[in-house]
Amino acid sequence: MTETPQNRLSASMAEKDVQSVKKSLAELAKAMPFLIGLNETEKRRLTKINTSNKVFVEDVIKSFDVNKAIIPNFISPEEISKDLALYDQLDEIEFQLADVLEKVRCTRKLAGSEAYGSALMVYQLIKTATKAGVPGAATGFEVLKDRFSKSTGRKKKGSQDPVQLNEL
Repeated sequence: MTETPQNRLSASMAEKDVQSVKKSLAELAKAMPFLIGLNETEKRRLTKINTSNKVFVEDVIKSFDVNKAIIPNFISPEEISKDLALYDQLDEIEFQLADVLEKVRCTRKLAGSEAYGSALMVYQLIKTATKAGVPGAATGFEVLKDRFSKSTGRKKKGSQDPVQLNEL
């Protein structure tokens, strides 16, 4: 017997709310015009900062005053300090964004799963109704069967319907 998919999520967003979120995201990006993208090769080639070497960078910045005479003019302590400050600021922002993004991804995945799981259950009910000879069920089933075959990439002719009631 098929288990009814658990409805853990019952929510929707008004179009004005979707537009508001998109506008907020655009404003967020606009507030940080310096953001850049890196390709995979560039990401791999970058030196990586972590907790211990961050402390090292902080110590180097502190040592600039003592070692001014030996540091070439093309090395700017101000730029290193700015980069580190930006790193710290973006670290805080990234933490908050990552939390929101993870929740968006999980909620989207659950919403899709619930929609598809329920659709599969309805498909099986229509399929069963068709086999039982319920008037009108066959027409709907043929449309859904064709769409189901295309959406799952399964062969339509010569193969059994891939979804069984106990698979749901």
